Amino acid sequence: MSPSSPPVSQLSLARSPTSVLLASGVNRLEVTLKLTTAILALAAGVYTYLGVRELLNGSPTTVLFAAVIYSVAVSVGIYSFWVFMMQFMPHVTQATGRGLMAGCMLLGSLMIVAMSSWLNASALAGAAAIQQHLAITVQNYTRDLDAANTNAIAAQGLLPDIQLASSRFAKLAEAERAGSLTGTSGSGTVVQLLTQMSSQLDSLGQQVQDSAKRVSSLYDQGTKSLARMRELISDRGPIAARSDAFATESLTLMGVIANLQQTSVAPAVKRAATSLASGFIAPAAGGRTGDLAERQTAVVGKVESSIGTQAASLADAADKILAMPKVEPARYQTLSPAEAVLRYAGDFIPSWAGAISIDLMPAVLVLILCVVHAAIRREGLPAVTASNLTAGDLVAAMRVAREVEEARRAADAAPAPVRGVAPPPDVAEETPPPTAAEENVKSLSSARLGK
Repeated sequence: MSPSSPPVSQLSLARSPTSVLLASGVNRLEVTLKLTTAILALAAGVYTYLGVRELLNGSPTTVLFAAVIYSVAVSVGIYSFWVFMMQFMPHVTQATGRGLMAGCMLLGSLMIVAMSSWLNASALAGAAAIQQHLAITVQNYTRDLDAANTNAIAAQGLLPDIQLASSRFAKLAEAERAGSLTGTSGSGTVVQLLTQMSSQLDSLGQQVQDSAKRVSSLYDQGTKSLARMRELISDRGPIAARSDAFATESLTLMGVIANLQQTSVAPAVKRAATSLASGFIAPAAGGRTGDLAERQTAVVGKVESSIGTQAASLADAADKILAMPKVEPARYQTLSPAEAVLRYAGDFIPSWAGAISIDLMPAVLVLILCVVHAAIRREGLPAVTASNLTAGDLVAAMRVAREVEEARRAADAAPAPVRGVAPPPDVAEETPPPTAAEENVKSLSSARLGK
């Protein structure tokens, strides 16, 4: 090597400084990559353990052992998968191979999400998902309780009509006592009929009023159950215990809703109205004279017609109430944290993003390595540099240099050919005669001998 030539390390840096720096950075960060991957895999295993523990049943020892085994398997699988991808994918340069490696990474990522990420999300947002499930259930129960109460008190709207009809018949009876209807005062057949109709309607009105009191009592009981459910939702205790207490209150509330639907007096009003019309029996006229009996019979016919009209009106109103759809109270379904997270996944997108990021963060590192190694190949990294020589490489290089030196010395020590010896005949015959220009040119050795 001439004194003016630069050292090998300087030559390498002059050729591709960027690739040398990138390769050096990859070598320095190799331990960091593996450590980062191991920590992420450990975090995924811990959250997987917290999520899978809620899904297992059995003795505490069995649940603990099974959850630990599953979480360890997940951690090892995640770590091994990403280490394999970091080691092989950056060095696959062919388009087909790179596509297959990308497909493998996508398939492995989907498997990791299936076996770990949803359990991580369960550990992160399981309690909140169950609370949301309880809150939605309370909203459904509130709706069902209000609907059942509305159906139950709908019959209360018939009470004014019943009371008005009863008062009308009572007034007619009082008027008949003075002889306003038949023209003869007294308490005869017409008065007795009108009084009987008024009493029946009064009895029906009293049933409606009693039903209103019972409906109000049941609604108050249901409201208390709903208040207790809301307290369980906002409480800070263990979510499993609160969920069990919530289920107990839900059963009580379902019973209240069922009783409200059975308390409706609309069927009774329907039956009473039908009885008034179809069960009416006109009494025989009890007048002392034929003229009075005729007048009583005419008034009884009018009363019968009025009763038929009133009964039809009450029956139509009762039919409208009975036609209202019956309330089917929602049944509370107990969910595990994992099931709740899956059902209400759209409401916990940040938790899902964090859970998936823990598992798939190494994918970003793999892509970074692919980009860096592609840049190293593009820049043309020298085969050997002073920074990446190992002891074995140095010994091998020294051995090769020694063999080259020995070969050179052996070549220098070989005897020179004897001058004046004629070349072999075949060589002499094949040597062309010198030209005129060559005759005037002497070799360097001849010139030195001539001097």
